[in-house]
Amino acid sequence: YQQSPDKATDYFYRMSQENDYIKTRAIAKNISYETKTDYGNLEITINLSKPEKDPKAIAAAGRAKSTSYPVGPLAIENEGYLGRLGYPARSNHRVIRMMINGEPWGFQYSPYAYFGEHAIFLNQKHVPMSIDQRTFENLIDIIKQFPHYFVGSNADLPIVGGSLLAQDHYQGGRHTFPMMKAKIDRSVDLGVDGLEAGIVKWPMATIRLLSKYANKVINAATKIADTWLNYSDESVDIRAYTDGTRHHTVTPIARMNGDQFEMDVVLRDNQTSDKYPDGIFHPHQDVQHIKKENIGLIEVMGRAILPARLKTEMKEVQKYVLGEDNQIADYHKPWADELKQRDHFTKNNVETVIDEEVGKVFGRVLEDAGVYKWDDKGQAAFDRFIEQLK
Repeated sequence: YQQSPDKATDYFYRMSQENDYIKTRAIAKNISYETKTDYGNLEITINLSKPEKDPKAIAAAGRAKSTSYPVGPLAIENEGYLGRLGYPARSNHRVIRMMINGEPWGFQYSPYAYFGEHAIFLNQKHVPMSIDQRTFENLIDIIKQFPHYFVGSNADLPIVGGSLLAQDHYQGGRHTFPMMKAKIDRSVDLGVDGLEAGIVKWPMATIRLLSKYANKVINAATKIADTWLNYSDESVDIRAYTDGTRHHTVTPIARMNGDQFEMDVVLRDNQTSDKYPDGIFHPHQDVQHIKKENIGLIEVMGRAILPARLKTEMKEVQKYVLGEDNQIADYHKPWADELKQRDHFTKNNVETVIDEEVGKVFGRVLEDAGVYKWDDKGQAAFDRFIEQLK
């Protein structure tokens, strides 16, 4: 690290691969491609090593207090753990101790990397996820120490959060996600000299902050999060609280842009309703045949982590649209019938077209998760929220 942060992470990443903590052979089997959308190219991956998780089970796990050892998969005590029946061995696992914003944290890589140098920063204390000013300070401190990495935090609420709400942690690494390539649709003036801000052309409501001064980015992100926490707009189904239950939080992502600090702050709302029992701003039921899980940090940034079942299921969809004998799952049929009406399938193009259509569904998934839609009503509502920040 004294020579360069790059060299330090290169060494640690290489070591984590060579000792088989990072499952390079399993990762190599994952399916990955890109799909063009109105928001730029989205990254589609079918992860063959990751089990599909139910959002309700994730919420329950976030509330549960662990009595086991280690207390969870991101606890620092996993380092070197020999394993037991029902809990994996981590004897080849190593965690770098580091200070983040004056507190002891750990830095490790994900064994099933979802992108390049998929890093995890974990709080050495066993505390649940939370998003507040300290989060933004921590993210900025990490990119000061690792300027070649981005880092972001999952939201701290069920439905819109990640799959491990019970352990405070961030994810980062060396990857340029589609969201990072997305342009500013319109600039906004937050009344802070030396700070640029804008609404990103992205399916999920995102405010981008940019400044040479870290504290200006931190303060602006804090103001956005604090304002959003209590902000409601019934005209677009946005409610901060119902019956005393909080619904609002943000998903923040930080990175260096040249010599400037850049942070994307994504507005999240985890309400449910009779019409959308899984979440108003969650993949709706007509796309859950492709994606039903929470839309967490990685997917917010435009990289789909789709379940392994799709590898075989899409083969059956291909047969179905070609009129061949098939075992298509019932939940894919309405979508496949729609595709048959819309697309012309041949043996030569069927795989490519189905891949593209899966990518389009993921685009729709992100639109469902966006609190402000890209129509006149949605963007006018977004502008009303921006006014609250001035």
